[in-house]
Amino acid sequence: MATRKQKRAPRKATAKYLRNSALYYLGRYSASSAHLRRRLLVKVARSAAAHETDAAAGAADVEALIGELESQGLLDDGLYARTKARSLHRRGNSARSIRAALGEKGVAAVLIAAALESLSEETAQPELTAALAYARKRRLGPYRTAEARAEKREKDLAALGRRGFAYDLARRVIDAADPAGVETDIEDPGDA
Repeated sequence: MATRKQKRAPRKATAKYLRNSALYYLGRYSASSAHLRRRLLVKVARSAAAHETDAAAGAADVEALIGELESQGLLDDGLYARTKARSLHRRGNSARSIRAALGEKGVAAVLIAAALESLSEETAQPELTAALAYARKRRLGPYRTAEARAEKREKDLAALGRRGFAYDLARRVIDAADPAGVETDIEDPGDA
């Protein structure tokens, strides 16, 4: 009979431990201040339960640390929002899904709007660009073989719809005769 490995007790959430934990996390991942705050407050709550430390004092340490990291430039929600939005856009996410993803990470609505505006400045038609990227990656619509296109049309439209794209845009991408034609519409929007 196999023995279970015992769970280790959480470490005591001292100010030094919280700082080291935050710096380690920021060294590996980019994060919004709200997301980092949530992660650190979980550590404080676990420490309070296991070691009977003061949760309010731990929360105050977290707030002081977040303020310090923001003043040092290690936490910048505006920069985080812009880079995350750009990354999600390249992967084929719609503006709606980008807004939801950034909202989940605790980014303020004003910063989300600014990040989406910066996408509009970088790309002529960001929604079309993202829809094409997603269709290319998943081999939808014009990226499918000619034999399977008609049969899979509704599924392809639904896939783009679930991704957050408007029906008209999804139909435009899926019903395109060839991908090159739609991709040239990005540079020269014409009557689109």
